[in-house]
Amino acid sequence: MVLDLFYSPTSPYVRKVCVVAAETGTILNLIPSTANPVTPSADLVAANPLGKVPCLRLADGELLYDSPVICRYLGQNSALYPTGAAEWRALRREALADGLLDAAILIRYETHIRPEDRQWQGWIDGQMAKIRAALTAMEADTPNGAQPDIGDLATACALFYLDFRFPRFDWRGDHPRLAAFAETVAARPAFRDTRPD
Repeated sequence: MVLDLFYSPTSPYVRKVCVVAAETGTILNLIPSTANPVTPSADLVAANPLGKVPCLRLADGELLYDSPVICRYLGQNSALYPTGAAEWRALRREALADGLLDAAILIRYETHIRPEDRQWQGWIDGQMAKIRAALTAMEADTPNGAQPDIGDLATACALFYLDFRFPRFDWRGDHPRLAAFAETVAARPAFRDTRPD
């Protein structure tokens, strides 16, 4: 079965969904969509009223949006979602990674979409503080990446987004365990095959 995914090639949330799809053997038909908050694609807004990617169309036409929901659907019968206490830890770690991404994307919007004379440095600094706090928490709770769950995959997507959009930000220097984790996970085919240009 092939499922349609409205996507933007540089979205880290889309990458997370594509990684989960690869890890679970799900084939996706990628539908290019403009998710710019100012001018989103009309077809994307028709599928997701928020005008955000990713958005998954199931075989029966049902639409799912927001990466945690889509990932849960794709990984519902897999080891990506453990049971018991491990489930809540994995979901917490996914939420932390998504929160880091939220802050990074807000910085990106502020510095690349908002006119320069209207950019707010205090806002940028506040979002960067969230990123640094998230990295500190991730460093203290880093797994080995050998048998990843959804928290691991989300964490890796967040770290690789920092590499992609903030190449001068040396998060590895202060977080050696995270750096080792990223190196391990980056070797997985799901990450090699979903790296944005």
